[in-house]
Amino acid sequence: MSSSSPAPASSVGTPPAYVERLRLPFWAWPVGIALAGLLAAELWMGAPGLRSWLPFAVLIPAAVAVLLWLGRVRVAVADGELWVDDAHLPVRYVADAVPLDAAGRREVLGVGSDPLAFVVQRPWIGGAVQVVLDDPADPTPFWVVSTRRPVELAAAILAARDATAARADT
Repeated sequence: MSSSSPAPASSVGTPPAYVERLRLPFWAWPVGIALAGLLAAELWMGAPGLRSWLPFAVLIPAAVAVLLWLGRVRVAVADGELWVDDAHLPVRYVADAVPLDAAGRREVLGVGSDPLAFVVQRPWIGGAVQVVLDDPADPTPFWVVSTRRPVELAAAILAARDATAARADT
């Protein structure tokens, strides 16, 4: 089901039913940049001359790049598919979508885990959605996707599935 295709291209006039970017919380930015600055200051003390500023010129932009990279994942329901970053799942294979709070996510990823499950989990996001699959050709039993709005994402997935099924019936 999942593939390395480009992000979903919505048809003109059909906006995505759900879109969310799994960004870092605001407090992670000053903490990440401060840690990079502290490490650069430690290295600065050991090098004389022009080389002393090299750690600042390298580590702080690298920290910004890492923070941007950590918040790059996009979750969307559009054009009859669930998109999570580059992976996509046609909603016709969805049996159920269950919104999970932090405790439910912990149980699904802990005791109730399956090594074949597709998981996109961000520890700074409490909620998630478990998407149970109904595809005999796919060994993946379910997807677990972090989201700040699990009820809305689950509803969008199920609505897209029902709309796809209604179009297939007509």
